[in-house]
Amino acid sequence: MGYPMNGFIEGASRAQATLFPDRLDDYLTEENEIRVIDYFIDSLDLSNLGFKTVPADSGRPAYHPSTMLKLFVYGYLNRIQSSRRLEREAGRNVELMWLLGRLAPDFKTIADFRKDNGKGIKNTCRAFIGLCRQMNMFTEVIVAIDGSKFKAVNSKDNNYTPKKLQFHIARVEKHIDKYLKQLDDSDKEDGKHIDGTPIKEKLAWLEKRLSELKILQVRVNEHPEKQLSTVDPDSRLMKTQGMTRSVCYNVQTAVDSEHHLIVAHEVTNKPDRGQLCETGKQAQAALAQKTITVIADKGYYSGPDIKDTQDAGMTALVPKGDTSGSEKKGIFNRSLFKYDAEKDVYICPASQELLYRFTSDEKGLTVKRYWVDAPTCRACELKSQCSNSKQSRRITRWEHQDEIDHLEDLMASMPDSMLIRKQTVEHPFGTIKSWMGATHFLTRQLKNVGTEMNLHVLAYNLRRMMSIHGQDKLIAAITA
Repeated sequence: MGYPMNGFIEGASRAQATLFPDRLDDYLTEENEIRVIDYFIDSLDLSNLGFKTVPADSGRPAYHPSTMLKLFVYGYLNRIQSSRRLEREAGRNVELMWLLGRLAPDFKTIADFRKDNGKGIKNTCRAFIGLCRQMNMFTEVIVAIDGSKFKAVNSKDNNYTPKKLQFHIARVEKHIDKYLKQLDDSDKEDGKHIDGTPIKEKLAWLEKRLSELKILQVRVNEHPEKQLSTVDPDSRLMKTQGMTRSVCYNVQTAVDSEHHLIVAHEVTNKPDRGQLCETGKQAQAALAQKTITVIADKGYYSGPDIKDTQDAGMTALVPKGDTSGSEKKGIFNRSLFKYDAEKDVYICPASQELLYRFTSDEKGLTVKRYWVDAPTCRACELKSQCSNSKQSRRITRWEHQDEIDHLEDLMASMPDSMLIRKQTVEHPFGTIKSWMGATHFLTRQLKNVGTEMNLHVLAYNLRRMMSIHGQDKLIAAITA
């Protein structure tokens, strides 16, 4: 018996015949955001973007790329990324019925389209940035560059390093020795029959596991990065927060400081250092401007990379982190040694001049070396605070250091640059991770993960533009 409905709003009877509208269009308001997706996809030249728009000569006709692309853009815009969930939604969601013309592809067709059209999807993402550029969204030429770790399908248990394998092998060998000793003890028991079958089964499993671990050990030691992910081979064990480590991809983004649009992005499995110039170049191409300012945190500070960024026409604002281990050794930090450009000498805390001695190569870079003569250094009262070595304290200087030394003055003239960076680049990362949910990426390998990220970025930028301008203005710009 149900609850009494007296005094409450009552629903229609399930047995009541209903005459629904003849047109699906009657279910959607004029302001519905799905109309933006429809106009945008229909405005694209899909063949030039890399999609196959010519049907096959034989076999069952395929779905048009515009149909599949609309399905994916709608899905990622509404936090529906799984191909199986998209299949269900296509059969029950009135908005998707309207968008796809009542077509309902199966999950395998949906998944294959995403896997086989990575290039076209990436170009679609670029095409939308081109539309934003035509709408004069990038009047500011300041972009913030940062990377964030996104969890891969691969778990930490299926990621191996030499140290981890050594630990597992030692533990398995310890258990094997333990069970072998139990078998020996049972053999020495006089007049007692002890069934050793369970122990022998455990030994067989452990020996098989030991063999697998040793094969993995060989593969890990042969790997250039000395780590191996067995589920997603392109993913890497990376530092996330503090000492926490996860198997991730590092997604690089360049975000417009004015409207927080992602103008360029790339999925990588490498750390931030060394990626400033490459990400900056992608931003230059997206903005169609060479003279842009890029802001990044100290994790991007690399002399050669900053020089390459400057040579490409960009102004780089990157704070220099203190990577010197001098303070831990109890000696003067390198920053206390001041360079005199006119004399080409360094001045130490004791006001002695460290003279240029010779030039050498260090890790592929040409560096100049400076030091005070040994007798003067040994006689100095500050010697114990300057160097733990019997030799003089030596300072190295990169040959192009003069070209990036002005960064400190530039950073001082823009004290809010790091605050701008944080406020700009953290917003898109937080939004996209919220949309993704706890698992982040659903696909494997760098190519497929990159396609998945392209769809997330396209959905984010589309949502951002609708928030800024509204559907009507965006549709007007698309159809112009």
